[in-house]
Amino acid sequence: MISVAGKYDATIYLMHVVEDFSHWGGFYTPHLPFVQFHEEAIKSAERTLDELCSEQFQRYPNLRKKIAFGDPATEILKAIEQEKIDLVIMGTHGRKDLELVFFGSVAENVVKKSSAPVLTINPYKVK
Repeated sequence: MISVAGKYDATIYLMHVVEDFSHWGGFYTPHLPFVQFHEEAIKSAERTLDELCSEQFQRYPNLRKKIAFGDPATEILKAIEQEKIDLVIMGTHGRKDLELVFFGSVAENVVKKSSAPVLTINPYKVK
């Protein structure tokens, strides 16, 4: 990602979407109340992005971090439009069968609906 962005002097947007699980309230009840769960998830996402930036992207000047809350595919598609993103590079989790039915595929939805080209990467096969 850095090599592609560097070649074209592009801005990298590192994005994490904290999924809104409140609609699962009748089906799944986490140990924490939803509000507290949401706050902890946002803090955790911020820490993770900060660590990733300091370890992997520390020398790249055109870097923006974005944390959103909601449906991951919807929030990614919104960011593509709002930021006028030219190329999306995203990992896949490789969910299958029943997991895919319950959780859907964020990468699949983004690929199908994005106005920008999407490069998907299987994180389990990257060396």
